Amino acid sequence: MSYGANDDVHLRAAELTILADRAASCTQCELAATRTTVVFGAGDPNASLVIVGEGPGKNEDEQGLPFVGRSGALLDTLLAEIGRERNDVYIANVVKCRPPGNRDPRPVEIETCKPYLRQQLVLIDPTVVVTLGNFSSKLLLNTDVGITKLRGQAYPWWGRYLVPTFHPAAALRGSARVLEAMREDFTRIQGILDDTERNMMKTTELPPSIPHQPEKHDPEQLDLF
Repeated sequence: MSYGANDDVHLRAAELTILADRAASCTQCELAATRTTVVFGAGDPNASLVIVGEGPGKNEDEQGLPFVGRSGALLDTLLAEIGRERNDVYIANVVKCRPPGNRDPRPVEIETCKPYLRQQLVLIDPTVVVTLGNFSSKLLLNTDVGITKLRGQAYPWWGRYLVPTFHPAAALRGSARVLEAMREDFTRIQGILDDTERNMMKTTELPPSIPHQPEKHDPEQLDLF
């Protein structure tokens, strides 16, 4: 029996569904007691771009989908400006359940939920991971440095690139400077994706690579964060 790219996509989708089903019944932290719905993630299981936010808000908790409120509308706009749609990417959060009152997720909640996000990234295996705001950026880069200092560049990260940027909610609070910085970051993201796609067209023998990146590890051995 032959095994091709389509089989790989279907396998990823199936494994993500299994993982989502497991998350849907998770009761490992106190957020399970107050959630309406587990917001596991949504999008293309074969996406070259994965976007990681903080946690679900009220609208997300009600609908079971990430970034469906005002922040989601701004995210859609930023994606459209680089020629991408929501269906072209995969969107997830650090924690899968809404913290009560939209408070910040607590360290124990982040730690408990971390294996779900780690496995999502292993399965999708994107070219670029975009972290929105402090929580996802600090977690994936394993740093205490804040987003204001982190953003503005792309970091080689486990054979990929990680691009930190502000959370859309920060731009919605009225800061034109924040929005312009996010646009710069999304332009940087598109540049990396374009370079990768050009490399893919040049060779059918090797997977696309980005200069000066470390080699990819076996997905089964990825630690990530």
